[in-house]
Amino acid sequence: MANIKVDGQLIEVPDHYTLMQAAEAAGAEIPRFCYHERLSVAGNCRMCLVEVKGGPPKPQASCAMSVKDLRPGPNGEAPEMFTNTPMVKKAREGVMEFLLINHPLDCPICDQGGECDLQDQAMAYGVDASRYHENKRAVEDKYLGPLVKTTMTRCIHCTRCVRFTTEVAGISEMGLLGRGEDAEITSYLERALTSELQGNVIDLCPVGALTSKPYAFAARPWELNKTESIDVMDAVGSSIRVDSRGREVMRFLPRVNEAINEEWISDKTRFVWDGLRSQRLDRPYVRRGGKLAASTWDEAFGAIAEAVKRPGAKVGAIAGDLSGVEELYALKKLMGELGSGNIDCRPAGSTLDPSAGRAGYIFNPTIAGIEQADAILIVGSNPRLEAAVLNARIRKVWRATGLPIGVIGEQADLNYGYTYLGAGTETLAELASGTGDFAEIWSKATHPIVIVGESAIAGDAGQDTLAMAAHLAGSPAEVVSGWNGLAVLHNAAGRVGALDIGFVPQQGGLDTASMLSGGVDVLFLMGADEVDLSQLGDETLVVYIGTHGDAGAHKADVILPAAAYTEKNATYVNTEGRVQLAARAVFPPGDAKEDWAIIRALSAVVGKTLPFNSLTQLRAALYAEVPHMARVDLVEPGKADDVARIAKVSANPKKASYASPISEYYLTNPIARSSAVMGECAALAAGQRQAAE
Repeated sequence: MANIKVDGQLIEVPDHYTLMQAAEAAGAEIPRFCYHERLSVAGNCRMCLVEVKGGPPKPQASCAMSVKDLRPGPNGEAPEMFTNTPMVKKAREGVMEFLLINHPLDCPICDQGGECDLQDQAMAYGVDASRYHENKRAVEDKYLGPLVKTTMTRCIHCTRCVRFTTEVAGISEMGLLGRGEDAEITSYLERALTSELQGNVIDLCPVGALTSKPYAFAARPWELNKTESIDVMDAVGSSIRVDSRGREVMRFLPRVNEAINEEWISDKTRFVWDGLRSQRLDRPYVRRGGKLAASTWDEAFGAIAEAVKRPGAKVGAIAGDLSGVEELYALKKLMGELGSGNIDCRPAGSTLDPSAGRAGYIFNPTIAGIEQADAILIVGSNPRLEAAVLNARIRKVWRATGLPIGVIGEQADLNYGYTYLGAGTETLAELASGTGDFAEIWSKATHPIVIVGESAIAGDAGQDTLAMAAHLAGSPAEVVSGWNGLAVLHNAAGRVGALDIGFVPQQGGLDTASMLSGGVDVLFLMGADEVDLSQLGDETLVVYIGTHGDAGAHKADVILPAAAYTEKNATYVNTEGRVQLAARAVFPPGDAKEDWAIIRALSAVVGKTLPFNSLTQLRAALYAEVPHMARVDLVEPGKADDVARIAKVSANPKKASYASPISEYYLTNPIARSSAVMGECAALAAGQRQAAE
């Protein structure tokens, strides 16, 4: 620790603190443009100048000077820093004057207007006139792809975008070219950026040089209602803010959550909002004469009730990837009242079993726990596509510590270095037996993490894979007590919550594959669009409860329009087992209703009325049955004993090769497939892959 005086106030701070951090610890405000706490220090905007006593007799950039760089007084007095002296005021005014020499001052037509750092700091620290009357420099706009709009004349060369893409996103595709008056931020070779995190440069840009292309000229920030919610585009559960106007969602922005997404979100999370408007189901439909026709709720419920009440009718239900806990709990209860145990939330062939313990299907080390890891093994997963923000966390640790990473499965570009070990179970079995160079590294780990992809634990070799992964998670002799390194990485936001409430086949019930092969007479699809519906024959009545006219709706005989994740209050559990709440920002379109309300109304029509009339009553019943659902934003940890039971490795594991279940990152769910922006990104990504081949 070190002592320092800030504006006369003596404080004690860690000696590695910068002067900017020390000033903020003392409550002093330091303006900045280039500095960002999650990026390396550039020190090139000079807006954070302060006066120091015990240092050089001139203003100093507080972001680039450490507390330990200052000298104490002649009698050992603590060094002093001043943030509001005439020298500092004049220095900041001069810096702002320089920054505005070439800035176009086109605030009325700039999308950053109202939330622009330059605008705010010019008001707070600038002067009312400039001494420069020369012509302003003009810079040609750059093409960065379909997501980021550029107006490079506004750029102040803070290099935040360059540092983010290089350090966090892991792509070397942007840089500062030229010198002096000719310096420009550009993408090399005028190509579109290839990162799944590129949209974060919009938030990082302190001026209007980089803005959202799909959102351009759509709204002003003061027009929007802001709702804090969570993302469901993957199983990470990133914290987001939903900005809406009237009944339309206008944009998504990240919220800071150190435990999950820090302050980043993926491009799919950020730009999928236009998919919430397109291809929406806004009224019930019933198939008549081979064609779907609009109907009333009573007609749709009547058709379902008639099929369900037939003597000997077998009823089943499959949960979709975006389903919240409340609607699945209601659907499970309805299936129980109908005497059916045919329910499942898992992909066909999955070997996940909630009865074996929660530790067997969650990301036990937690997402933040990745920063403690000293060795990572990735089995049958591509985190860059399945959980882009989580992948950035792995890269962060890899850059900081040289974290050894092994991969078994696809040899994909993960934006960090790793040791490719092999493609399938044979390699995993060799590693589990202690064979190979990576096994030696693994044996010395104290905080090992085995990341298992959801597709790796499906199929004939699924149980063997999970057992070997569990064995490896606990095999190093030096693993610290209490550390649970088995990490199942899901790719569906609704999966862990569904497993928590036991939405799996009950006693004698059919699983997903059996129901899809025609094992039931009436099949409820709760937003299930990612399953193979081609095997279903015409003899099965398909009831689709969902939001978009996607695969499930095309196969359905009855469509019940539901609410999307921005249109309902719902509970989700992310891949690490953290309970989260999605909040309603807008109302569903047309006649669409919240999913749980649809199930409750249907239960009355089929003569099996469920015992709750409100979301509050439903949640009370849910919390009584599954208590940890009430502990919002907390992780109910898995038990190490459960992992030990799973880790009973077969002597002859079945052979299989691993592959990520995601082949097209931008089109993984009905909302994304309905988005024109995501479609454009997918087409561009396909073209880039083809050019690379």
